[in-house]
Amino acid sequence: MASGLIDVLCEACEKIKWKAPSKIQREAIPVALKGKDVIGLAETGSGKTGAFALPILQSLLENPQRYFALILTPTRELAFQIAEQFEALGASIGVKCAVIVGGMDMMAQALTLAKKPHILIATPGRLVDHLENTKGFNLRALKFLDPVKVEVSTKYQTVDKLQQSYLFIPVKFKDVYLVHVLNEMAGNTFMVFCATCSNTMRTALLLRNLGFNAVPLHGQMSQNKRLGALTKFRAKSRSILISTDVASRGLDIPHVDVVINFDIPTHSKDYIHRVGRTARAGRAGKSITFVSQYDVELYQRIEHLIGKKLPLYVTQEAEVMILQERVAEAQRIAKTVRSLF
Repeated sequence: MASGLIDVLCEACEKIKWKAPSKIQREAIPVALKGKDVIGLAETGSGKTGAFALPILQSLLENPQRYFALILTPTRELAFQIAEQFEALGASIGVKCAVIVGGMDMMAQALTLAKKPHILIATPGRLVDHLENTKGFNLRALKFLDPVKVEVSTKYQTVDKLQQSYLFIPVKFKDVYLVHVLNEMAGNTFMVFCATCSNTMRTALLLRNLGFNAVPLHGQMSQNKRLGALTKFRAKSRSILISTDVASRGLDIPHVDVVINFDIPTHSKDYIHRVGRTARAGRAGKSITFVSQYDVELYQRIEHLIGKKLPLYVTQEAEVMILQERVAEAQRIAKTVRSLF
């Protein structure tokens, strides 16, 4: 594995099938082991978690203490994922982790914090809640070191093995085209991104009515339901995950074959995060962005950001429109079901 890592951590990497360090790991781990702060810039799916987790674990072994490291994440799901990696890499050395995120019981978390774990993985809001309200909990022992910037990706970019395309369609036929694409590419696993929680639920209900194995994921679901949706998708008992941007940041879901931007992202940088859910760790992947008559300016911003023109995803309109009647009926059922909630 990477230069300077002790044998026990190299063995841990082998156990989870990490055979060779990624580019960001090769660059970041040696300077992190020297006690430097690292600002690491790398594309999605490039092994950034390992680049900071391994040096933290090695430093913890050299200087064992509670509340040794704090990892802040933008989403709850990413916090759980990072904790899984720490526990897998640190299994043989008895590392104790705590996940401190919203949507979970504060009292149970306070009891976990009282046991003083080595590693805290938290979302900022819930961490502040505990710092202000949980007796005896503070992070005074944590400190910043001397910063070093490591770049293996200097601009916003997508990975080379990602085949990106777009579909220009009238907004009223988006559902029909989505069903057509899912049928045409059947056998793959899909992440379909929607702009709102409401449209995520509507689209999931629509697809289920048409017999698709779809599961929703959005911020208004309880934490247990969100984790349950991810577990089903990861285990491949569901082949389509319909999500808001809650799942676009950092989540490593193996074997996502196709990302569909059903609703185009308002912020161009979110496009990079979304399509980064596929073509991870050297694998190939595809993304299709739906562009309606109202989305042209947003789409042009995305092309400007990534520095390339995307090819058109070719469809035959007559073939697509055969589905219109079935989709319209499923839309009516989905609307009726939604009105009951």
